[in-house]
Amino acid sequence: MWRAALPLFVLWFVAGCGSMATRVGFYEPIVAQARAGGYDSVVVGLEKARKDKQYGEKDRVVYFVDAGLAYHYAGRFDTSNVRLNDAENAAEELFTKSISKAALSLVLNDNALDYSGEDYEILYTNLVKALNYLERDNFEDAFVEIRRANLKLDLLEQKYAAAAQAFQRGAEKDKDSVKIDYEAKPVRFHNSAFARWLSMHMYAASGKYSDADLDRDLLRNAFETQPFIYGFSPPETRYESDSGGVLSVVALAGLAPVKQALELRIRTDKDLDLVQVMYTDPQLGETEYGHIPLDVSEDYYFDFAIPQLVDRPSQIARIEVYANGEHVGQLALLEDVGAVARETFEAKKSLIYLRSVARAIAKGLVAHKQKEEVDTGGLGGWLKKAAIDVITDVTENADLRCARLLPGRIFVGDFVLAPGQYDLSVEFFDQVGQRLGGQVYSGYQITAERLNLIEAVSLQ
Repeated sequence: MWRAALPLFVLWFVAGCGSMATRVGFYEPIVAQARAGGYDSVVVGLEKARKDKQYGEKDRVVYFVDAGLAYHYAGRFDTSNVRLNDAENAAEELFTKSISKAALSLVLNDNALDYSGEDYEILYTNLVKALNYLERDNFEDAFVEIRRANLKLDLLEQKYAAAAQAFQRGAEKDKDSVKIDYEAKPVRFHNSAFARWLSMHMYAASGKYSDADLDRDLLRNAFETQPFIYGFSPPETRYESDSGGVLSVVALAGLAPVKQALELRIRTDKDLDLVQVMYTDPQLGETEYGHIPLDVSEDYYFDFAIPQLVDRPSQIARIEVYANGEHVGQLALLEDVGAVARETFEAKKSLIYLRSVARAIAKGLVAHKQKEEVDTGGLGGWLKKAAIDVITDVTENADLRCARLLPGRIFVGDFVLAPGQYDLSVEFFDQVGQRLGGQVYSGYQITAERLNLIEAVSLQ
C-alpha cells in the first residue's frame, strides 16, 4: 500500500518545491531597520539575503528594486543607480519573455516563473534614479529618467492589450486548458505629478521657463483628470522669485502597499454552465467574488488564491521645514504611491485572476479524474486521493513577490529664502504632534541661479 502511494507523495514533494511559495519572512528585520532609519543596516541585510539565496534568480527584479532603494536611502547614489538600472533592464527583458511564454502560466504556479516587476515599481525606479542624478547635479541624465517614466505611462494600455492577446493565444494552443475570454482593462493612470514636479524645477533651474510652465500645467492636469489617484488638493508650487531663491523640499514617507494572498474558492454548476468564485468576508461570511459563464461537465469545488495589495499604515501625519531654527513651512502631499500602485496593478490583477481561475479549474478537473481512477477503497485509496488534493493545493499559492521598500507617499514644498547659507532641517511628526525624527542639512547654500533641492526620508 505504501509503495503504491509513494510516487504520489514524491510528486507532491517535487510540486511543493517547484511552486516556491513566496518567501517573505526574511524581510521582517530588514523592514524594521528601514522604519527605524538604519539604512546602512538595510543594505547589509539585503546583500546578505541575496548571498544566502533568499532571492532566487527568478526573483532578481525584486532584489534589484529594493537594493536600489536601500542604497538611495543610505546616500550611496551611484550604487543605487546601478541596482535600479539592473531592475529596469531585467523587468523589460522578463516581461517580453513572459509574453512569449504565456501558455506556461496556464499550467505553472506564477511563483515558479520569473518575476518581471509591477508597473508602479519600475515607474519609481526611474523617478528615484532622477533623484540620484540630481544629487550629482546631473540634469541631463535626470531628464532622461523622467522621460522614461512618462513613456512607460504612455505605453501601459498597449502593454496589457498585448498581454491579453498572448493569454488568448496560449489558451488556444493548450488543448487541456480552460478557455476563458479575457479583455484587457483600461489603464487610467497616465500622468505622474511627481515626475512633472521634478522636471518643472529642472527646467526652471536651466532657464527654460516656458517648459517649466508647461510642466506646471501638466501637474495640475494630473490632479484634474485623475481624481482616483489624486483625491486631494494639489500643493502650491513655485520655481522663481524676485526676492530670493526657492528652496524645494521632497520627502519620502511611509511604505507602499505589499501583496497578501486572497483565498478564493471555485464552485462549478453544470446545470447553469456557471463558474462561481467565492471568498469569506469577515462581516458577511461567504460572498461572491465573481462569476464566469462556462460550460462545465460536473459540479466541483476547488481552492486557489490570488495576490491583493494591502496598505501598510504610516505614523507620519505632517512634515515641517525649518531654516536656522525658524519655521519655514509645512510640506504638502504630492503623490500617494499606494494609490498609484493599486490603480496600475488593477489591469494586471484581472489577468492574474482569470489565469488563476482557468488554471485552478483545469488542475481541479485533472485531480478529480485521478481520484476516480485511484478510488480503490481502504487506507491506500484515501492516501492517494489525499496526496492528489495536496498536490493541487500546493501548486496554487498566490505570487506575493513585490518590492518592500518603496515609499508610501511623496510630499513636497517650495519656499522663498534670501540667498545665503542656512542650517536646514526637515522634521516628521505623528498625529498627536510627537516628533518621529528628522534630517539636518548644515551650511546649505541657497542661491537664485540654481536648483536648491533637498530630500528627506522617513519610512515610519
